[in-house]
Amino acid sequence: MMGTVSNPAGMLQPSNLWGVYNNLRFVIQQALANVQTATIVQVVACSNSGGVSPVGTVDVQILVNQITGQAVATPHVTMYGLPYLRIQGGANAVILDPQPGDIGIAVFASRDITNVKSTKAQANPPTFRTHDFADGMYLGGLLNGTPSQYIQFNSSGISVISPTEVKITAPSILLSDAGSAEALVLKPFYDFWNTNILPFLQGLGYTGPVPPTNSVTTVIQGQ
Repeated sequence: MMGTVSNPAGMLQPSNLWGVYNNLRFVIQQALANVQTATIVQVVACSNSGGVSPVGTVDVQILVNQITGQAVATPHVTMYGLPYLRIQGGANAVILDPQPGDIGIAVFASRDITNVKSTKAQANPPTFRTHDFADGMYLGGLLNGTPSQYIQFNSSGISVISPTEVKITAPSILLSDAGSAEALVLKPFYDFWNTNILPFLQGLGYTGPVPPTNSVTTVIQGQ
């Protein structure tokens, strides 16, 4: 029956005992059952929590249980220290670390990656194991819920949504309406305002809002 374990006595069928071909086919099937390729997992813990740091690792729980020959479920144990994927090129990156509860894909290397993980360089495999649970890597973003903070791309344009705050830090910020880009506030003017104009206005009794005097950015919030 579809969706159930149809053979409560395990994978061995009477036909597997009929002739050398069926014997060998069963042996091959059993060997392939021990080859790990990819599976769905859930994050239990992550070494990073959104800060500016090198790419870390995650501990994950495999969500597809093992089944005994008597159709009894046997959950997998937690897999520790899987490197996870970050979108990064050189020193440029999108920092979006996995969080406990996230669902994603674990893929398993064809050879032992222990030495490469520790040295981050070309290295020999320390063992002869292949397609093993111990050599997993995590790719996030599968079967997860609706986000509340996101960048959205669709036919009507690009939206940046945050329920709290959007911070931009840069020596200068350029805005463009598809023409030539112009700075929102040029830094020389920003410095001139804080050192000359603002003290003059305050000397005349001005008490209104002022730009931050210790900022290295050129952003002034629009009112």
